[in-house]
Amino acid sequence: MTAGVAPSPLPARFARLVKIEHTVFALPFAYVGAFLAVDGTPTGHDLLWITLAMVGARSLAMALNRLIDAGIDARNPRTAGREIPSGQLSIVQVVVFCLASLALFLAAVWELDPLVHRLWPIPVAGFVIYPYLKRFTWLCHFWLGAVDGLAPVGAWAAITGRLPWQAWMLGLAVALWVAGFDLFYALFDEEIDRREGLHSIVTRFGVRGAFLGARLAHAATIVCLVAAGLGLSVGALYWLGVAVVALLLAYEHSLVRPGDLRRLDMAFFTMNGAISVAFAVFVIADAVS
Repeated sequence: MTAGVAPSPLPARFARLVKIEHTVFALPFAYVGAFLAVDGTPTGHDLLWITLAMVGARSLAMALNRLIDAGIDARNPRTAGREIPSGQLSIVQVVVFCLASLALFLAAVWELDPLVHRLWPIPVAGFVIYPYLKRFTWLCHFWLGAVDGLAPVGAWAAITGRLPWQAWMLGLAVALWVAGFDLFYALFDEEIDRREGLHSIVTRFGVRGAFLGARLAHAATIVCLVAAGLGLSVGALYWLGVAVVALLLAYEHSLVRPGDLRRLDMAFFTMNGAISVAFAVFVIADAVS
């Protein structure tokens, strides 16, 4: 830590560790799965425990990622200021935080449908495996998408104890959406990844390959949302939500292009937060109307 600068409170350091503000990417889609599963309003009990399960799961995933990548982060100027490389949090503190996050996740899972009592190791395994994949394969983006795509699938199962194809189609939509914007995120570290021998779409297929992959993934996202809607009893607001997502994705892609990444932060952070929240609002409004 910088000499002479008082450390921030411990809770604030943990919040930065897991980028708590990025919960807006996945949590709204868990609510989408919950509301569509019952074609109405889930109980307060279910919504509470789904929320806590998502907080625990996401906190565990991010903290594990930071632990496993601490050495790489320390050698990357963009990430060297993160909590572990900069000494703001110790390895022991983060391990304890991981255990607490896992405990919260499991406590929440056990308040939900018995089906998820048996399925909880799947996302946890996904969290552990993801940080290692970039050491071996450029398919890491799609693994990350698949892990995040479990949000609506898990919420659906947590309420109904069933996993119909419509739930999987929603999960695939989220998986492709996340993989697509993670291709943009990889553009931040192209030079570092090449130096470290890490794998990504950018290092394998170049910047133009990353842009093409993101466009294809996001086009497929809309196809999956349409397919899910056709299999459900949804109304006009759902379809309006799909249209809004399509427009926001198109605008996101208009913000950046090969050779011009000046608005990459806006494309990645602002637009994707807006997409998840907007779609959730339309789906929830449709389900309760």
